[in-house]
Amino acid sequence: MKAIMVMFDSLNRRMLPPYGCDWTHAPNFARLAERAVTFDNAWAGSMPCMPARREIHTGRYNFLHRSWGPLEPFDDSMPELLKQNGVHTHLASDHPHYWEDGGATYHGRYSTWEFFRGQEGDPWKGQVAFPEMPVEDLKTMRTTAYVQDWVNRSHMPTEAEHSQTLTFDAGLEFIRTNAAADRWFVQIETFDPHEPFFSHKNYKDLYPHDYDGPHFDWPDYKRVTETEDEAQHARYEYAALLSMCDHSLGRVLDMMDELNLWDDTMLIVNTDHGFLLGERGWWGKSVQPWYNELVHLPLFAWDPRTRAMGERRQALVQTIDLAPTLLDFFGVQIPADTQGAPLPVAADTEIRAGALFGMFGGHVNVTDGRYVYMRANSTPDNVPLQEHTLMPTHMRWRFSPAELADLELAEPFGFTKGVRTLRMSGHSLVNSYMHGTLLFDLSADPQQLNPLADDEIELRMAQLMVDLMRANEAPPSQFQRLGLPEHGPVGPEHLLARAQRDQALIAMEQLPPRDEFPTGRLSLDSPLYVLMSDPAALELVRKHLPALAESEFLQMLGPLSLYNFAAMAAGIASVETLRNFAADLATV
Repeated sequence: MKAIMVMFDSLNRRMLPPYGCDWTHAPNFARLAERAVTFDNAWAGSMPCMPARREIHTGRYNFLHRSWGPLEPFDDSMPELLKQNGVHTHLASDHPHYWEDGGATYHGRYSTWEFFRGQEGDPWKGQVAFPEMPVEDLKTMRTTAYVQDWVNRSHMPTEAEHSQTLTFDAGLEFIRTNAAADRWFVQIETFDPHEPFFSHKNYKDLYPHDYDGPHFDWPDYKRVTETEDEAQHARYEYAALLSMCDHSLGRVLDMMDELNLWDDTMLIVNTDHGFLLGERGWWGKSVQPWYNELVHLPLFAWDPRTRAMGERRQALVQTIDLAPTLLDFFGVQIPADTQGAPLPVAADTEIRAGALFGMFGGHVNVTDGRYVYMRANSTPDNVPLQEHTLMPTHMRWRFSPAELADLELAEPFGFTKGVRTLRMSGHSLVNSYMHGTLLFDLSADPQQLNPLADDEIELRMAQLMVDLMRANEAPPSQFQRLGLPEHGPVGPEHLLARAQRDQALIAMEQLPPRDEFPTGRLSLDSPLYVLMSDPAALELVRKHLPALAESEFLQMLGPLSLYNFAAMAAGIASVETLRNFAADLATV
Protein backbone atom coordinates (compact mmCIF):
# COMPACT_ATOMS: atom_id res chain seq x y z
CA MET A 1 0.00 0.00 0.00
CA LYS A 2 1.19 3.51 -0.86
CA ALA A 3 -0.13 7.01 -0.26
CA ILE A 4 0.33 10.44 -1.83
CA MET A 5 -0.74 13.71 -0.26
CA VAL A 6 -0.75 16.77 -2.50
CA MET A 7 -1.06 19.80 -0.27
CA PHE A 8 -1.54 23.41 -1.28
CA ASP A 9 -1.55 26.53 0.90
CA SER A 10 -4.35 29.11 0.80
CA LEU A 11 -6.32 27.15 -1.79
CA ASN A 12 -9.77 28.66 -2.21
CA ARG A 13 -12.59 26.19 -2.49
CA ARG A 14 -14.83 28.71 -4.26
CA MET A 15 -12.25 29.11 -7.07
CA LEU A 16 -12.35 25.42 -8.08
CA PRO A 17 -14.64 23.96 -10.76
CA PRO A 18 -15.71 20.97 -8.60
CA TYR A 19 -17.11 23.49 -6.12
CA GLY A 20 -18.99 25.53 -8.70
CA CYS A 21 -16.48 28.04 -10.11
CA ASP A 22 -16.97 28.60 -13.83
CA TRP A 23 -14.25 31.11 -14.71
CA THR A 24 -10.94 29.73 -13.44
CA HIS A 25 -8.86 27.42 -15.62
CA ALA A 26 -8.43 24.32 -13.46
CA PRO A 27 -9.25 21.23 -15.54
CA ASN A 28 -7.17 18.89 -13.40
CA PHE A 29 -9.16 19.66 -10.26
CA ALA A 30 -12.26 18.76 -12.28
CA ARG A 31 -10.49 15.60 -13.43
CA LEU A 32 -9.59 14.79 -9.82
CA ALA A 33 -13.23 15.12 -8.72
CA GLU A 34 -14.23 12.58 -11.37
CA ARG A 35 -11.67 10.10 -10.03
CA ALA A 36 -11.93 10.70 -6.26
CA VAL A 37 -14.43 11.52 -3.55
CA THR A 38 -15.16 15.23 -3.06
CA PHE A 39 -15.94 16.42 0.47
CA ASP A 40 -18.51 19.21 0.60
CA ASN A 41 -18.37 19.77 4.34
CA ALA A 42 -14.62 19.90 5.08
CA TRP A 43 -13.43 22.48 7.61
CA ALA A 44 -10.16 23.78 8.93
CA GLY A 45 -9.23 23.46 12.60
CA SER A 46 -6.22 25.42 13.84
CA MET A 47 -4.81 28.27 11.79
CA PRO A 48 -2.83 29.49 10.06
CA CYS A 49 0.06 27.53 8.49
CA MET A 50 2.02 25.65 11.16
CA PRO A 51 -0.89 25.19 13.59
CA ALA A 52 -2.69 23.44 10.72
CA ARG A 53 0.35 21.25 10.06
CA ARG A 54 0.56 20.27 13.69
CA GLU A 55 -2.99 18.97 13.28
CA ILE A 56 -1.96 17.01 10.19
CA HIS A 57 0.74 15.31 12.27
CA THR A 58 -1.19 14.78 15.50
CA GLY A 59 -4.89 14.65 14.66
CA ARG A 60 -5.48 17.12 17.50
CA TYR A 61 -6.48 20.79 17.68
CA ASN A 62 -3.60 23.17 18.34
CA PHE A 63 -5.18 26.61 18.84
CA LEU A 64 -6.78 26.18 22.26
CA HIS A 65 -3.48 25.59 24.08
CA ARG A 66 -0.81 27.51 22.24
CA SER A 67 0.04 29.73 19.30
CA TRP A 68 2.18 29.00 16.24
CA GLY A 69 5.08 26.71 17.10
CA PRO A 70 6.92 23.42 16.58
CA LEU A 71 5.76 19.92 17.37
CA GLU A 72 5.89 19.28 21.12
CA PRO A 73 7.94 16.49 22.77
CA PHE A 74 4.73 14.68 23.71
CA ASP A 75 3.11 14.92 20.26
CA ASP A 76 2.38 11.77 18.25
CA SER A 77 3.49 12.56 14.70
CA MET A 78 1.72 10.66 11.93
CA PRO A 79 4.75 10.55 9.56
CA GLU A 80 6.96 9.41 12.43
CA LEU A 81 4.51 6.70 13.49
CA LEU A 82 4.39 5.47 9.91
CA LYS A 83 8.21 5.50 9.78
CA GLN A 84 8.38 3.52 13.02
CA ASN A 85 6.03 0.93 11.51
CA GLY A 86 7.94 0.24 8.33
CA VAL A 87 6.47 2.91 6.04
CA HIS A 88 9.01 5.14 4.29
CA THR A 89 7.78 8.74 4.54
CA HIS A 90 9.08 11.52 2.31
CA LEU A 91 8.42 15.27 2.29
CA ALA A 92 9.02 17.44 -0.79
CA SER A 93 8.13 21.05 -0.09
CA ASP A 94 8.84 24.70 -0.78
CA HIS A 95 6.90 25.83 2.30
CA PRO A 96 9.37 28.19 4.05
CA HIS A 97 7.80 28.04 7.51
CA TYR A 98 9.09 24.50 8.05
CA TRP A 99 12.60 25.87 8.37
CA GLU A 100 11.90 28.75 10.72
CA ASP A 101 12.02 28.66 14.52
CA GLY A 102 8.29 27.96 14.70
CA GLY A 103 8.41 24.93 12.41
CA ALA A 104 11.77 23.40 13.16
CA THR A 105 10.58 20.00 14.41
CA TYR A 106 8.25 18.95 11.58
CA HIS A 107 10.41 17.88 8.64
CA GLY A 108 12.63 15.68 10.83
CA ARG A 109 9.71 13.37 11.49
CA TYR A 110 9.85 12.06 7.91
CA SER A 111 12.24 9.33 6.77
CA THR A 112 13.63 11.67 4.09
CA TRP A 113 12.86 15.20 3.00
CA GLU A 114 13.89 17.88 0.53
CA PHE A 115 13.21 21.58 0.39
CA PHE A 116 13.16 24.22 -2.35
CA ARG A 117 13.82 27.86 -1.62
CA GLY A 118 12.37 31.19 -2.61
CA GLN A 119 8.76 31.56 -1.49
CA GLU A 120 7.36 34.74 0.13
CA GLY A 121 10.52 36.50 1.21
CA ASP A 122 12.31 33.30 2.21
CA PRO A 123 15.84 34.48 3.26
CA TRP A 124 17.41 32.65 0.35
CA LYS A 125 19.73 34.54 -1.98
CA GLY A 126 22.08 37.03 -0.34
CA GLN A 127 22.02 40.36 -2.12
CA VAL A 128 22.95 43.59 -0.35
CA ALA A 129 21.87 46.00 -3.10
CA PHE A 130 18.17 46.60 -3.56
CA PRO A 131 16.70 44.40 -6.31
CA GLU A 132 14.79 45.73 -9.27
CA MET A 133 11.27 46.33 -8.02
CA PRO A 134 8.13 47.96 -9.46
CA VAL A 135 8.12 51.74 -9.28
CA GLU A 136 4.48 51.58 -8.21
CA ASP A 137 3.15 48.77 -6.02
CA LEU A 138 -0.10 48.79 -4.07
CA LYS A 139 1.41 46.82 -1.21
CA THR A 140 1.65 49.06 1.86
CA MET A 141 3.61 46.80 4.23
CA ARG A 142 6.96 46.72 2.43
CA THR A 143 9.02 44.84 4.97
CA THR A 144 12.40 43.22 4.52
CA ALA A 145 10.53 40.11 3.34
CA TYR A 146 9.00 42.20 0.55
CA VAL A 147 12.46 43.26 -0.65
CA GLN A 148 13.83 39.72 -0.30
CA ASP A 149 10.95 38.38 -2.35
CA TRP A 150 12.02 40.51 -5.29
CA VAL A 151 15.55 39.17 -4.90
CA ASN A 152 14.16 35.64 -4.96
CA ARG A 153 11.96 36.20 -8.01
CA SER A 154 15.00 37.14 -10.07
CA HIS A 155 16.34 33.61 -9.48
CA MET A 156 13.14 31.98 -10.77
CA PRO A 157 12.88 33.52 -14.24
CA THR A 158 11.23 30.46 -15.82
CA GLU A 159 8.51 28.05 -14.81
CA ALA A 160 11.07 25.23 -14.68
CA GLU A 161 13.02 27.17 -12.03
CA HIS A 162 10.00 28.10 -9.93
CA SER A 163 10.06 26.49 -6.50
CA GLN A 164 6.60 24.98 -7.03
CA THR A 165 7.82 23.22 -10.17
CA LEU A 166 10.94 21.96 -8.40
CA THR A 167 8.81 20.67 -5.52
CA PHE A 168 6.61 18.62 -7.84
CA ASP A 169 9.66 17.48 -9.82
CA ALA A 170 11.05 16.04 -6.59
CA GLY A 171 7.80 14.45 -5.51
CA LEU A 172 7.31 12.83 -8.89
CA GLU A 173 10.90 11.59 -8.86
CA PHE A 174 10.20 9.88 -5.53
CA ILE A 175 7.05 8.27 -6.93
CA ARG A 176 8.74 7.02 -10.09
CA THR A 177 11.78 5.74 -8.20
CA ASN A 178 9.64 3.81 -5.72
CA ALA A 179 6.64 2.83 -7.83
CA ALA A 180 7.49 -0.88 -7.62
CA ALA A 181 8.14 -0.75 -3.86
CA ASP A 182 5.54 -1.08 -1.13
CA ARG A 183 4.65 0.86 2.03
CA TRP A 184 5.60 4.45 1.35
CA PHE A 185 3.96 7.83 1.83
CA VAL A 186 5.00 11.01 0.00
CA GLN A 187 3.76 14.48 0.90
CA ILE A 188 4.15 16.88 -2.03
CA GLU A 189 3.49 20.26 -0.51
CA THR A 190 3.71 23.62 -2.22
CA PHE A 191 3.31 27.03 -0.61
CA ASP A 192 1.23 28.15 -3.60
CA PRO A 193 -1.26 29.67 -4.22
CA HIS A 194 -0.31 31.58 -1.05
CA GLU A 195 0.58 35.21 -1.65
CA PRO A 196 2.54 36.71 -3.31
CA PHE A 197 0.75 35.51 -6.43
CA PHE A 198 3.93 34.99 -8.46
CA SER A 199 3.51 32.92 -11.61
CA HIS A 200 4.69 33.05 -15.20
CA LYS A 201 3.28 34.55 -18.39
CA ASN A 202 1.65 31.41 -19.79
CA TYR A 203 -0.65 31.25 -16.74
CA LYS A 204 -1.35 34.98 -16.68
CA ASP A 205 -2.36 34.74 -20.33
CA LEU A 206 -5.25 32.48 -19.31
CA TYR A 207 -6.92 35.55 -17.77
CA PRO A 208 -6.70 38.39 -20.32
CA HIS A 209 -7.88 41.75 -19.01
CA ASP A 210 -7.14 45.41 -19.55
CA TYR A 211 -5.09 46.76 -16.69
CA ASP A 212 -2.49 49.53 -16.67
CA GLY A 213 -2.42 50.27 -12.95
CA PRO A 214 0.28 49.70 -10.31
CA HIS A 215 1.83 46.31 -9.65
CA PHE A 216 -0.46 44.31 -7.37
CA ASP A 217 0.01 40.62 -6.62
CA TRP A 218 0.54 40.71 -2.84
CA PRO A 219 -2.38 42.18 -0.88
CA ASP A 220 -1.85 43.26 2.69
CA TYR A 221 -4.09 41.67 5.32
CA LYS A 222 -6.65 44.47 5.59
CA ARG A 223 -9.90 45.85 4.26
CA VAL A 224 -10.05 46.55 0.53
CA THR A 225 -9.06 50.13 -0.29
CA GLU A 226 -8.13 49.62 -3.93
CA THR A 227 -10.29 50.37 -6.97
CA GLU A 228 -12.36 47.56 -8.44
CA ASP A 229 -9.98 47.32 -11.42
CA GLU A 230 -7.01 46.96 -9.08
CA ALA A 231 -8.81 44.40 -6.92
CA GLN A 232 -9.92 42.37 -9.93
CA HIS A 233 -6.36 42.38 -11.24
CA ALA A 234 -5.16 40.83 -7.99
CA ARG A 235 -7.84 38.16 -8.28
CA TYR A 236 -6.61 37.33 -11.78
CA GLU A 237 -3.05 37.11 -10.43
CA TYR A 238 -4.29 34.62 -7.81
CA ALA A 239 -6.17 32.71 -10.51
CA ALA A 240 -3.03 32.50 -12.65
CA LEU A 241 -1.11 30.95 -9.76
CA LEU A 242 -4.06 28.64 -9.08
CA SER A 243 -3.84 27.45 -12.69
CA MET A 244 -0.15 26.74 -12.20
CA CYS A 245 -1.12 24.62 -9.16
CA ASP A 246 -3.70 22.85 -11.30
CA HIS A 247 -1.00 22.03 -13.86
CA SER A 248 1.21 20.58 -11.12
CA LEU A 249 -1.69 18.50 -9.82
CA GLY A 250 -2.22 17.22 -13.36
CA ARG A 251 1.36 15.97 -13.44
CA VAL A 252 0.62 13.80 -10.38
CA LEU A 253 -2.58 12.45 -11.92
CA ASP A 254 -0.72 11.70 -15.15
CA MET A 255 1.90 9.69 -13.29
CA MET A 256 -0.76 7.75 -11.38
CA ASP A 257 -2.30 6.88 -14.75
CA GLU A 258 1.03 5.98 -16.33
CA LEU A 259 2.22 3.77 -13.49
CA ASN A 260 -1.24 2.34 -12.71
CA LEU A 261 -1.01 3.51 -9.11
CA TRP A 262 -4.77 3.81 -8.64
CA ASP A 263 -4.93 0.12 -7.72
CA ASP A 264 -2.92 0.38 -4.50
CA THR A 265 -2.23 4.06 -3.78
CA MET A 266 -4.27 6.44 -1.66
CA LEU A 267 -4.42 10.05 -2.89
CA ILE A 268 -5.39 13.00 -0.70
CA VAL A 269 -5.51 16.58 -2.05
CA ASN A 270 -5.97 19.23 0.60
CA THR A 271 -5.11 22.67 1.92
CA ASP A 272 -4.71 24.39 5.29
CA HIS A 273 -7.06 27.37 4.79
CA GLY A 274 -8.36 29.75 2.14
CA PHE A 275 -7.79 33.43 1.40
CA LEU A 276 -10.15 36.38 1.17
CA LEU A 277 -9.91 38.08 -2.22
CA GLY A 278 -12.18 41.04 -1.55
CA GLU A 279 -15.21 39.20 -0.21
CA ARG A 280 -16.96 41.35 2.43
CA GLY A 281 -14.38 44.01 1.60
CA TRP A 282 -11.39 42.07 3.00
CA TRP A 283 -8.01 40.82 1.82
CA GLY A 284 -6.10 37.98 3.42
CA LYS A 285 -6.71 36.14 6.67
CA SER A 286 -6.00 36.25 10.43
CA VAL A 287 -6.94 39.92 10.98
CA GLN A 288 -10.67 39.35 10.48
CA PRO A 289 -13.03 36.63 11.73
CA TRP A 290 -12.58 33.19 10.20
CA TYR A 291 -15.28 33.42 7.56
CA ASN A 292 -16.19 30.48 5.33
CA GLU A 293 -13.88 31.57 2.50
CA LEU A 294 -11.05 30.83 4.94
CA VAL A 295 -12.22 27.69 6.72
CA HIS A 296 -14.69 25.83 4.49
CA LEU A 297 -12.10 23.86 2.58
CA PRO A 298 -11.69 21.85 -0.60
CA LEU A 299 -10.80 18.22 0.10
CA PHE A 300 -10.50 15.21 -2.20
CA ALA A 301 -9.62 11.61 -1.40
CA TRP A 302 -9.14 8.39 -3.36
CA ASP A 303 -8.96 5.17 -1.37
CA PRO A 304 -8.12 2.08 -3.46
CA ARG A 305 -9.77 -0.13 -0.85
CA THR A 306 -13.21 1.38 -1.55
CA ARG A 307 -12.72 2.51 -5.16
CA ALA A 308 -15.40 5.18 -4.64
CA MET A 309 -15.00 7.74 -7.41
CA GLY A 310 -16.94 10.72 -8.69
CA GLU A 311 -18.98 10.78 -5.49
CA ARG A 312 -19.56 13.54 -2.93
CA ARG A 313 -19.74 13.36 0.86
CA GLN A 314 -21.68 15.64 3.20
CA ALA A 315 -20.17 14.36 6.47
CA LEU A 316 -18.53 17.02 8.64
CA VAL A 317 -14.77 16.44 8.40
CA GLN A 318 -11.68 18.42 9.42
CA THR A 319 -7.92 18.69 9.13
CA ILE A 320 -7.56 16.56 12.28
CA ASP A 321 -8.97 13.62 10.28
CA LEU A 322 -5.99 13.37 7.91
CA ALA A 323 -3.58 11.68 10.35
CA PRO A 324 -6.00 8.92 11.38
CA THR A 325 -6.94 8.39 7.72
CA LEU A 326 -3.34 7.66 6.76
CA LEU A 327 -2.57 5.62 9.87
CA ASP A 328 -5.66 3.50 9.29
CA PHE A 329 -4.76 3.00 5.62
CA PHE A 330 -1.37 1.53 6.54
CA GLY A 331 -2.75 -0.52 9.43
CA VAL A 332 -0.92 1.50 12.08
CA GLN A 333 -2.65 1.90 15.42
CA ILE A 334 -4.23 5.31 15.91
CA PRO A 335 -2.99 6.87 19.19
CA ALA A 336 -5.53 7.31 21.95
CA ASP A 337 -4.80 11.06 22.02
CA THR A 338 -5.99 11.51 18.42
CA GLN A 339 -9.27 13.37 18.16
CA GLY A 340 -9.84 12.97 14.44
CA ALA A 341 -11.28 9.94 12.67
CA PRO A 342 -10.59 8.30 9.30
CA LEU A 343 -12.30 10.15 6.47
CA PRO A 344 -15.60 8.49 5.47
CA VAL A 345 -14.55 7.82 1.88
CA ALA A 346 -16.54 4.63 1.39
CA ALA A 347 -19.90 5.99 2.54
CA ASP A 348 -21.39 9.22 3.86
CA THR A 349 -21.09 8.31 7.53
CA GLU A 350 -21.26 11.00 10.22
CA ILE A 351 -18.08 11.14 12.31
CA ARG A 352 -18.82 14.26 14.40
CA ALA A 353 -21.70 16.54 15.33
CA GLY A 354 -19.65 19.70 15.53
CA ALA A 355 -16.27 21.09 14.50
CA LEU A 356 -14.12 23.63 16.34
CA PHE A 357 -11.81 26.01 14.49
CA GLY A 358 -9.84 29.16 15.16
CA MET A 359 -6.53 30.84 15.89
CA PHE A 360 -4.88 31.18 19.28
CA GLY A 361 -6.22 34.19 21.15
CA GLY A 362 -8.89 35.01 18.58
CA HIS A 363 -12.47 33.90 18.08
CA VAL A 364 -13.22 30.33 19.09
CA ASN A 365 -15.59 29.02 16.43
CA VAL A 366 -17.87 26.05 16.03
CA THR A 367 -20.06 24.73 13.24
CA ASP A 368 -22.57 21.92 13.04
CA GLY A 369 -22.60 22.20 9.25
CA ARG A 370 -25.52 24.62 9.15
CA TYR A 371 -24.79 27.25 11.77
CA VAL A 372 -21.45 28.91 12.43
CA TYR A 373 -20.90 30.46 15.87
CA MET A 374 -17.91 32.76 16.31
CA ARG A 375 -17.32 33.50 19.98
CA ALA A 376 -15.31 36.64 20.76
CA ASN A 377 -13.67 37.35 24.07
CA SER A 378 -16.20 38.74 26.55
CA THR A 379 -14.17 41.80 27.59
CA PRO A 380 -11.98 44.19 25.56
CA ASP A 381 -8.76 43.17 27.33
CA ASN A 382 -8.92 39.53 26.13
CA VAL A 383 -7.59 38.07 29.36
CA PRO A 384 -6.60 35.67 30.69
CA LEU A 385 -4.82 34.28 27.63
CA GLN A 386 -2.20 31.68 28.44
CA GLU A 387 0.28 29.68 26.35
CA HIS A 388 0.94 26.04 27.23
CA THR A 389 4.10 24.74 25.56
CA LEU A 390 7.49 23.15 26.00
CA MET A 391 8.73 24.66 22.72
CA PRO A 392 8.68 28.44 23.32
CA THR A 393 9.19 29.79 19.83
CA HIS A 394 7.01 31.94 17.59
CA MET A 395 6.98 31.92 13.80
CA ARG A 396 10.46 33.34 13.23
CA TRP A 397 11.83 34.04 16.68
CA ARG A 398 12.18 32.62 20.15
CA PHE A 399 10.08 33.73 23.09
CA SER A 400 11.73 36.76 24.66
CA PRO A 401 12.91 36.75 28.27
CA ALA A 402 10.08 39.19 29.03
CA GLU A 403 7.50 36.70 27.73
CA LEU A 404 8.99 34.00 29.93
CA ALA A 405 9.16 36.17 33.04
CA ASP A 406 5.87 34.93 34.51
CA LEU A 407 6.14 31.29 33.43
CA GLU A 408 5.10 28.51 35.72
CA LEU A 409 4.66 24.77 35.41
CA ALA A 410 1.11 23.70 34.64
CA GLU A 411 -0.38 20.38 35.59
CA PRO A 412 -0.26 17.79 32.78
CA PHE A 413 -3.06 17.55 30.24
CA GLY A 414 -4.32 14.10 29.34
CA PHE A 415 -2.49 14.27 26.00
CA THR A 416 0.91 15.39 27.37
CA LYS A 417 1.74 11.88 28.60
CA GLY A 418 2.21 12.94 32.20
CA VAL A 419 4.47 15.86 31.28
CA ARG A 420 3.89 19.32 32.69
CA THR A 421 4.00 22.24 30.25
CA LEU A 422 5.26 25.77 30.67
CA ARG A 423 2.38 28.18 31.22
CA MET A 424 2.80 31.89 30.59
CA SER A 425 0.87 34.91 29.41
CA GLY A 426 0.04 34.77 25.73
CA HIS A 427 -0.55 37.37 23.04
CA SER A 428 -2.91 37.45 20.08
CA LEU A 429 -2.48 38.99 16.65
CA VAL A 430 -5.86 40.72 16.79
CA ASN A 431 -8.51 41.33 19.43
CA SER A 432 -11.66 39.43 18.50
CA TYR A 433 -13.70 41.75 20.74
CA MET A 434 -13.40 44.40 18.01
CA HIS A 435 -15.38 42.12 15.68
CA GLY A 436 -17.88 40.91 18.27
CA THR A 437 -19.56 37.55 18.64
CA LEU A 438 -21.16 36.38 15.39
CA LEU A 439 -23.79 33.76 14.59
CA PHE A 440 -24.68 32.78 11.02
CA ASP A 441 -27.22 30.46 9.42
CA LEU A 442 -25.45 29.12 6.34
CA SER A 443 -28.69 27.78 4.92
CA ALA A 444 -30.37 31.19 4.82
CA ASP A 445 -27.20 33.31 4.59
CA PRO A 446 -24.41 31.35 2.86
CA GLN A 447 -22.36 34.52 2.29
CA GLN A 448 -22.40 35.30 6.05
CA LEU A 449 -23.61 38.86 5.54
CA ASN A 450 -26.36 39.01 8.18
CA PRO A 451 -25.36 37.91 11.69
CA LEU A 452 -28.18 36.57 13.83
CA ALA A 453 -29.22 37.62 17.32
CA ASP A 454 -31.16 34.46 18.19
CA ASP A 455 -30.79 33.44 21.83
CA GLU A 456 -32.14 29.92 21.33
CA ILE A 457 -29.76 29.06 18.51
CA GLU A 458 -26.82 30.77 20.22
CA LEU A 459 -27.49 28.83 23.42
CA ARG A 460 -27.41 25.53 21.52
CA MET A 461 -24.25 26.44 19.58
CA ALA A 462 -22.51 27.78 22.69
CA GLN A 463 -23.25 24.51 24.48
CA LEU A 464 -21.84 22.57 21.50
CA MET A 465 -18.73 24.75 21.68
CA VAL A 466 -18.30 24.21 25.41
CA ASP A 467 -18.78 20.45 25.06
CA LEU A 468 -16.07 20.27 22.40
CA MET A 469 -13.72 22.55 24.33
CA ARG A 470 -14.07 20.33 27.39
CA ALA A 471 -13.49 17.20 25.30
CA ASN A 472 -10.30 18.85 24.03
CA GLU A 473 -9.15 19.78 27.55
CA ALA A 474 -9.16 23.50 26.79
CA PRO A 475 -7.37 25.27 29.66
CA PRO A 476 -9.43 27.29 32.17
CA SER A 477 -8.10 30.55 30.72
CA GLN A 478 -9.95 29.92 27.45
CA PHE A 479 -13.30 29.59 29.19
CA GLN A 480 -12.61 32.66 31.29
CA ARG A 481 -11.63 34.99 28.45
CA LEU A 482 -14.64 33.87 26.40
CA GLY A 483 -17.05 34.21 29.33
CA LEU A 484 -18.13 30.57 29.11
CA PRO A 485 -18.58 28.11 31.99
CA GLU A 486 -15.76 25.64 32.52
CA HIS A 487 -18.25 23.39 34.34
CA GLY A 488 -22.00 23.09 34.15
CA PRO A 489 -24.44 24.10 31.42
CA VAL A 490 -24.37 27.24 29.31
CA GLY A 491 -27.14 29.62 30.38
CA PRO A 492 -28.74 32.80 29.02
CA GLU A 493 -26.29 34.82 31.11
CA HIS A 494 -23.43 33.53 28.95
CA LEU A 495 -24.78 34.72 25.58
CA LEU A 496 -22.95 37.50 23.72
CA ALA A 497 -24.23 37.77 20.13
CA ARG A 498 -26.99 40.23 20.99
CA ALA A 499 -24.88 42.22 23.45
CA GLN A 500 -21.98 42.60 21.00
CA ARG A 501 -24.10 43.06 17.88
CA ASP A 502 -23.53 46.80 17.46
CA GLN A 503 -19.75 46.36 17.60
CA ALA A 504 -19.97 43.43 15.17
CA LEU A 505 -21.94 45.51 12.65
CA ILE A 506 -19.36 48.32 12.83
CA ALA A 507 -16.54 45.86 12.11
CA MET A 508 -18.48 44.35 9.19
CA GLU A 509 -18.87 47.70 7.41
CA GLN A 510 -16.89 47.98 4.21
CA LEU A 511 -14.50 50.91 4.07
CA PRO A 512 -15.56 53.44 1.41
CA PRO A 513 -12.97 54.63 -1.13
CA ARG A 514 -10.72 57.50 -0.13
CA ASP A 515 -12.40 59.96 -2.46
CA GLU A 516 -15.69 59.61 -0.61
CA PHE A 517 -14.24 61.32 2.47
CA PRO A 518 -13.88 65.12 2.79
CA THR A 519 -10.34 66.45 2.39
CA GLY A 520 -8.49 69.64 3.19
CA ARG A 521 -5.02 70.49 4.44
CA LEU A 522 -5.49 67.46 6.69
CA SER A 523 -7.44 64.33 5.88
CA LEU A 524 -7.73 60.64 6.70
CA ASP A 525 -4.72 60.16 4.41
CA SER A 526 -2.52 62.36 6.59
CA PRO A 527 0.14 60.35 8.46
CA LEU A 528 -0.70 59.77 12.10
CA TYR A 529 2.44 61.61 13.20
CA VAL A 530 1.14 64.72 11.40
CA LEU A 531 -2.17 64.49 13.25
CA MET A 532 -0.26 64.05 16.51
CA SER A 533 1.86 67.14 15.94
CA ASP A 534 -1.03 69.44 15.04
CA PRO A 535 -2.86 70.57 18.23
CA ALA A 536 -6.17 71.13 16.47
CA ALA A 537 -6.03 67.75 14.70
CA LEU A 538 -5.05 65.96 17.89
CA GLU A 539 -8.04 67.52 19.63
CA LEU A 540 -10.27 66.10 16.90
CA VAL A 541 -8.72 62.67 17.39
CA ARG A 542 -9.65 62.92 21.07
CA LYS A 543 -13.18 64.00 20.12
CA HIS A 544 -13.95 61.33 17.54
CA LEU A 545 -11.55 58.50 18.43
CA PRO A 546 -10.82 58.81 22.16
CA ALA A 547 -9.70 55.20 22.54
CA LEU A 548 -7.11 55.70 19.81
CA ALA A 549 -5.93 59.00 21.26
CA GLU A 550 -5.24 57.39 24.62
CA SER A 551 -3.46 54.34 23.21
CA GLU A 552 0.09 53.79 22.05
CA PHE A 553 -1.01 53.19 18.45
CA LEU A 554 -0.42 56.80 17.47
CA GLN A 555 3.22 56.53 18.51
CA MET A 556 3.72 53.06 17.05
CA LEU A 557 2.12 53.72 13.66
CA GLY A 558 3.19 57.30 13.02
CA PRO A 559 3.97 57.03 9.26
CA LEU A 560 0.72 55.16 8.58
CA SER A 561 -2.36 57.16 7.61
CA LEU A 562 -5.52 56.91 9.65
CA TYR A 563 -7.30 55.60 6.55
CA ASN A 564 -4.82 52.73 6.20
CA PHE A 565 -4.97 52.06 9.92
CA ALA A 566 -8.77 51.84 9.73
CA ALA A 567 -8.33 49.37 6.85
CA MET A 568 -6.08 47.13 8.94
CA ALA A 569 -7.87 47.46 12.30
CA ALA A 570 -11.57 47.13 11.56
CA GLY A 571 -13.93 48.00 14.38
CA ILE A 572 -12.02 50.97 15.80
CA ALA A 573 -14.65 53.34 14.44
CA SER A 574 -17.82 53.23 12.36
CA VAL A 575 -17.80 54.61 8.83
CA GLU A 576 -20.06 57.41 10.07
CA THR A 577 -17.48 58.33 12.72
CA LEU A 578 -14.73 58.37 10.12
CA ARG A 579 -16.84 60.60 7.86
CA ASN A 580 -17.50 63.05 10.69
CA PHE A 581 -13.84 63.06 11.67
CA ALA A 582 -12.78 63.68 8.07
CA ALA A 583 -15.27 66.54 7.74
CA ASP A 584 -13.92 68.22 10.88
CA LEU A 585 -10.31 67.63 9.77
CA ALA A 586 -10.99 69.33 6.45
CA THR A 587 -11.80 72.57 8.28
CA VAL A 588 -8.49 72.69 10.19
